[in-house]
Amino acid sequence: MTDIGQDAPDFTLPRDGDGMVSLSDLKGKKVVLFFYPKDDTSGCTKEAIAFTDHLAAFEAQGAVVLGVSKDSVKKHNKFRDKHNLKVILLSDEENDVCERYGTWVEKQMYGKKYMGIERSTFLIGADGKIAQIWRKVKVPGHAEAVLDAVKSA
Repeated sequence: MTDIGQDAPDFTLPRDGDGMVSLSDLKGKKVVLFFYPKDDTSGCTKEAIAFTDHLAAFEAQGAVVLGVSKDSVKKHNKFRDKHNLKVILLSDEENDVCERYGTWVEKQMYGKKYMGIERSTFLIGADGKIAQIWRKVKVPGHAEAVLDAVKSA
């Protein structure tokens, strides 16, 4: 489980469009890493749109915004195009990054237990250390709260 003040676990994942993104390549920039359960579901769509709506403000603060789910790059491309998303979407189909950040957890719905991604966001400082963590995120107002934290980081 990752914690504030620790080095953020490095990763290299395929991204929407084409290519790969490595956390180590972003050293010197702030990184907003948001984990979400599934492309094109209600909460995940609202969250990705909110981060897209504030993307210019994040970039003005020297921050890169990355969304991570287990969906394939192909699904990410459809999701991005359908909702005109501008944030980078990373595919963690092998579940390695979700595991290392502690976002792959047991969930429960209608009395049934299952494993899934816990909606979580990590603010990684320009030094590569975790500056702030939001777990069990509620979407309304979240992108704005993260932006406020980026401004003060």
